[in-house]
Amino acid sequence: MIDNLKQEKIDQIPSILNELDIDLWMIIEKESDITGDPVAEFLLGTGVTWLSFYCFFRNGKKSAIIGSLDIEKFKRLEIFDEIFTYKNSCREDLLRILKENNPGKIALNYSKNSANADGLTYGKYLQLIELLEGTDFISRFIPAEDIIAKLKGKKTREELDRIQHAVDNTLSIIDKLTVFVRPGYTEKEIARFLIDERKKTGLPASWDEEHNPAVFAGPQDTGAHSGPTEKKLERGHVFNIDFGVKYKEYCSDLQRTWYVLRENEKKPPEEVLRGFSVIKESIHRAFNAIKPGAKGVEIDRINRQYLIEKGYEEYPHGLGHQVGRSAHDGGALLAPAWERYGNLPFIPLEEGQVFTIEPRIYLKEYGVITIEEMIYINKNGAEWLSIPQEELFIIK
Repeated sequence: MIDNLKQEKIDQIPSILNELDIDLWMIIEKESDITGDPVAEFLLGTGVTWLSFYCFFRNGKKSAIIGSLDIEKFKRLEIFDEIFTYKNSCREDLLRILKENNPGKIALNYSKNSANADGLTYGKYLQLIELLEGTDFISRFIPAEDIIAKLKGKKTREELDRIQHAVDNTLSIIDKLTVFVRPGYTEKEIARFLIDERKKTGLPASWDEEHNPAVFAGPQDTGAHSGPTEKKLERGHVFNIDFGVKYKEYCSDLQRTWYVLRENEKKPPEEVLRGFSVIKESIHRAFNAIKPGAKGVEIDRINRQYLIEKGYEEYPHGLGHQVGRSAHDGGALLAPAWERYGNLPFIPLEEGQVFTIEPRIYLKEYGVITIEEMIYINKNGAEWLSIPQEELFIIK
């Protein structure tokens, strides 16, 4: 049997399909270890070798077509109401399922906007077209991105508990960094400390360890998704980290900022304190505006315009993203109406989603000031998953 969490996610599918007026969601798999659909792994936790179809209908019916060698493990999953196996061709079974149920809208996992919903390779799509040649089912295809956005976005209680556990562990590790770090340490030495502390917990990293944590010491031109270097932390520097861990496959993603006092300096310069204060206030303004039905572009605008009004340059990325099984998860974004984000900033926010809020400003003489918090959307607004950084951390 599949675990309870996967069953909870599968149980969400019929209501999502009815909400979106979609008759059938069909996930197509082949050689899962090489070209696996991430949503299939998310739901089933197992893969296939031959071309396979998982069919979820709006009435709750679940059908699968798989190669004959995969039958036993699919029986053990106890997910599908009917399982068809084949040795030569799956065409007959696929046509039987479609003709018997006659779905008006067939959602497939392709998307121009969301990587989470783009698991159908072009090769598998061409195979599907060949199998359905001469039928009008091909004209009924629509993208499944809205289904996947809701399925991954609407967190169950178990998913939320796992994310909270990851957040709590991340914050606990970060707390130790203030005691450890000293002027003269390199970005790589700071990163190694965080990695070693994470490994003591037995938890994996939320993303590639090459840049988790990312560490940025003082003024630099390095991008936000790059790894730590041999650059040394100096007095008078701002430095920040981007760090996250996984707990039972669910992620955290947090950023924090410090200032290293100069000799005989009792507090950070006013420019640094002002920058931190503005960043903090911008996060609270976004937090207070988040609620079900709001659009991410609106939340991003509130934060971005506040920073611009305070005299800072516009940051070159969206305000926040969803978090779940991956650090960048879900569909809707808190982001500006830039072409690169497609329709994602315009998708209404929903209860159950988990987001980051992560603006940044650059102080030429000191470095990047940024905070990344994690929040959960409830029926009335937002609630914190992370304990917000309210004061600039100081290294003496």
